[in-house]
Amino acid sequence: MSVAPRPLPPEAEIKAIIGHQFPGGPYTVAHWENFLLTECTGADLLPDGMVHPVVLFHMPILGSRTTIGEMFGLGQAESDFSIGIESYDWEMFKPLIEETPYKISGKIVDAERRLTGHGRSHDRIQFQFEVAEPDGTLAARTTITWHYGRSQSV
Repeated sequence: MSVAPRPLPPEAEIKAIIGHQFPGGPYTVAHWENFLLTECTGADLLPDGMVHPVVLFHMPILGSRTTIGEMFGLGQAESDFSIGIESYDWEMFKPLIEETPYKISGKIVDAERRLTGHGRSHDRIQFQFEVAEPDGTLAARTTITWHYGRSQSV
């Protein structure tokens, strides 16, 4: 039995998610979390409680009060396997420090339909998350760009 491909979401629906903001909220990296993350990379702990940058894979998403599943849903992913990663861009303006209650915000900054050279289409969606210190000073920014593959073309 074969499953029929999902209909191609209208391009207007994909563009309409630009500006969508996630609820946002606080996120504190505990020492144990930093220790485990650093250990996974094979590196030594950084001095003075600095957090390993690998935390930027999950901290902004969790701190902005969203999930990978919600991000898949907003782009109307056909399946978990239809997502392709274009890039994860990390900007660090200040060191992140353990036990600091950072303020996290996130939004969708771009969404567009693209046609590949093989006549296939995908939607390119860009999420941006900001990590601010308790006083509001920007400490880091992450921009995640994913491709939502489509089984039907335009």
